[in-house]
Amino acid sequence: MQTLLVFQSLWAMERRHADGFERSLEENIAMIVEAGFDGISAHYTNRRDVEHLNAVIRGTGLKIEGVCFPRSVEDLRLTLELAAEFPVSHIDLQADIRPRRVEDCLPLLDGWTRLAEAKGVPVYIETHRNRITSDLLFTLDLLDRRPDLPLLADLSHYLVGREFALPVEDESHAQMQRILRNARAFHGRIGSCQQIQIELSFPHHRLWVDLFHQWWTYGFRHWRSRAAEDAELVMTCELGPRPYAITDRNGNDTTDRWAEALLLRDMVREIWADCATSSTREGRELRTPERVT
Repeated sequence: MQTLLVFQSLWAMERRHADGFERSLEENIAMIVEAGFDGISAHYTNRRDVEHLNAVIRGTGLKIEGVCFPRSVEDLRLTLELAAEFPVSHIDLQADIRPRRVEDCLPLLDGWTRLAEAKGVPVYIETHRNRITSDLLFTLDLLDRRPDLPLLADLSHYLVGREFALPVEDESHAQMQRILRNARAFHGRIGSCQQIQIELSFPHHRLWVDLFHQWWTYGFRHWRSRAAEDAELVMTCELGPRPYAITDRNGNDTTDRWAEALLLRDMVREIWADCATSSTREGRELRTPERVT
């Protein structure tokens, strides 16, 4: 049976409030376990940190999304070695390099693919600003050259990067669908055409929540149509601290991000349940809901 796993980002557990208080890793893990998350997202770039993390989560049943930021093919090697020793569900690769030509990207992507296959660790390229996938159209050009490139879809970056206005045009929907058809995992954040992360509980943001709901529905359904019967899909709740989070004049969040992470968790589980109980033709065309105008 195909399964949805909902992770929580450890970066998103940072408060960065004016009072200076930060919870310990142990306290954050306890909160995540108590809330019923299936795993966590954490950096896999430093052996000491990875060893500490795995010691803290031992016995919790939490799975791990390992995050790395390579600038060369060889930069990925340590992360893969750590992932082999301390297993992960997959590696989230944020390629910290920004070539201007598609041809300059291909040796990197091919090299990372070869290393990942040799180690037997799933590695997905995240769609993210200020990375190799920074621009939506450039990423689509990459997919033209590497049609099977496995992506980790964080759609908020493309919404704000391209400044999609409501109603979203059919051409823009089609471009996002192309990204979603290559998605092997997801990061959960809701943005707008001007903000990378908005408060999803605010009523006036409902139009953007509806838009992401529809995109994720498409992405989940397409993933189910091509994944193995026993495959696991990971969605990581990643409502980041400032400067991602909108803050007041004191530098504090305008909303409770932990409470919003729980809302987001429930939302994606509901989408998954709807996808599991309804059928749809693969590659069906998306349209913006009537109220997303």
